[in-house]
Amino acid sequence: MINIFARTRKRIEATLRRLGLLTAVALLAGCNVDIGGGTPVSEDRPVKVALLVPYGSATPGDGVLAASLENAARLAAADLGGGVEITVYPTAGAAETAALAASQAVDEGADIILGPLRSDAAAAAAVQTRRTGVNVLAFSNNSQVAGGNLFVLGNTFDTISDRLVSFATAQGRSRIAVVYPETTVGRISYNAIARAAARAGASLVGESSFEFSQQGIIAAIPAMAATVNGSGANTLMLTSDSTGALPILAQLLPENGVDPELIKYMGLSRWDVPVETMSYPGLQGGWFALPDPDLVARFNARYESTYGEPPAALAGLAYDGIAAVGALAAEGLAPTTGNLMQGSGFAGVNGVFRFNPDGTNERALAVVQIANSQVEIIDPAPKFFGTGGF
Repeated sequence: MINIFARTRKRIEATLRRLGLLTAVALLAGCNVDIGGGTPVSEDRPVKVALLVPYGSATPGDGVLAASLENAARLAAADLGGGVEITVYPTAGAAETAALAASQAVDEGADIILGPLRSDAAAAAAVQTRRTGVNVLAFSNNSQVAGGNLFVLGNTFDTISDRLVSFATAQGRSRIAVVYPETTVGRISYNAIARAAARAGASLVGESSFEFSQQGIIAAIPAMAATVNGSGANTLMLTSDSTGALPILAQLLPENGVDPELIKYMGLSRWDVPVETMSYPGLQGGWFALPDPDLVARFNARYESTYGEPPAALAGLAYDGIAAVGALAAEGLAPTTGNLMQGSGFAGVNGVFRFNPDGTNERALAVVQIANSQVEIIDPAPKFFGTGGF
């Protein structure tokens, strides 16, 4: 039996010191989680990582995002000081191309695939590589496609829901109403909140949905307000983001009597992007979750100093993926399913994270509130995983 941090602590500390993450790693080292040796990797060559990113995509912004993901991955590889070799495979943002790229990568000796970006492409890539035993660490946050040899790196609705609902319950705000759009994502979000409530011992006392259109949202406001106010809820969870219904809900629900002074507004999405979102009346004093802001800021600054421009919002996921593979490689371990699921997790630029047996992940998140249109941390992100979770 070996402890993954006992032999790699100095190497990982040296890497993450550059990002100011030493405290997190030191705490992780105290977890002392054994992973039973695991499958070894050859010591005479680096771990070969196939990076699948959407170069060649017709979707606006995909090319810039692809470059940012590649840059972050190479930054992580450089920080490791060897042990990981990255080969880039363009996917054109298409599932069919991603599947072909994954198959080519395996034929060329890839030990693991990092990417693709979206869930359909990730699922297609995983199907192609499943028979070979090569795992896929996708940038998606869609837990519906996770499982088997496919792990998702993105922040899932379950992780966010668990963090917010457990925190709210601890503050005595355990009667939760949910407002969500009548879409696939809306229903997935609602189900994640329901699972989180069951785990935390909270109660879902009301729910209200709306047709996902401007007219549909506005038409549903009176009924939604009546449902929330009549439910006895002391917390309202909004699943929409700033590009969807959130601006309308945050404006019209308070105007229709859902008082933020009495009912705490919480959100599954980031309310600080764009910054104008934080000025909406219903969101003042509201809670949402995000990765450790200090760690993210340090990574962003270092990325910008290296590449001359800020990283894309998802770039940190590429760094985290390489960091996980590199941590295993430093122990002489291959990125197999068993090795990836070590209970103590990995230290990344978004904080600590670990993979679950079902292919989803857990990430350490801070709970923040909006105060005077600014983000204020009210419960910092945990620094390590305990035996029963955080």
